[in-house]
Amino acid sequence: MNTHQQFNLEGKVAIITGSSKGIGKAIAKGLAEKGAHVIISSRSQDACDEVVKEFSELGLKATGIACHIGKEDQRKALVDQTINELGRIDILVNNAAINPVFGPIEDVDPAIFDKIMDVNVKAPWALSNLVLPHLQEHKNGSIINIASVEALTPGLGLGLYSTSKAAILMLTKNQAKEWGQYGIRANAICPGLIQTKFSAALWTNEKLLNKVQKTIPSGRMGQPEEMVGIAALLASNAGAYMTGGVYTADGGYMIAG
Repeated sequence: MNTHQQFNLEGKVAIITGSSKGIGKAIAKGLAEKGAHVIISSRSQDACDEVVKEFSELGLKATGIACHIGKEDQRKALVDQTINELGRIDILVNNAAINPVFGPIEDVDPAIFDKIMDVNVKAPWALSNLVLPHLQEHKNGSIINIASVEALTPGLGLGLYSTSKAAILMLTKNQAKEWGQYGIRANAICPGLIQTKFSAALWTNEKLLNKVQKTIPSGRMGQPEEMVGIAALLASNAGAYMTGGVYTADGGYMIAG
């Protein structure tokens, strides 16, 4: 099998949560370009439909299914509708996440703590469990959990977000260990500072951005499209022997003293 064939995702179905914009959309497009039929999912059906239209005009295969990832009935509907329409699921990218608070951990309202953990930790765990039987069918499934460099080192004012993403790393390792027997791989990607709406509070502050960029070896923030390569590797047969891994894509942030 040559390299092109290893990365080929023809005939595969991939669900990518939070994929109407940012990193999720970029990964969805990348997997679709490799031949996968991608499920575009976010809270808004209109937003999903807009991305599907854009992808379809490029000749890519995509279906939009709205899903509030924090709601159990909507997670189930996402999986059921995918199976009803396409008959299989091969790849799950748990990308959707929230960070509604910025500040010291002691100031966070317990209700906000619960909301962060529900969406960032419980939802990926629950959705993966729902997808599990379908990944088992073909014994070549891939789960990609999008974490963050914040899971690896404490940042400033992102304490609970960091905590939730650290939990995702251990979830990933347990999925890899327990589900390897079913031919399922699970890996985590830890992006650094990426220019998305999610991180806009940082990069729209020019003074703060300049300060941060000076500490990154690459000297700049990343773009959503720069997360696609590692995702395509982990989703495809090119990454067939990679499981339980935690991979940074951070411009060198983690090695910056």
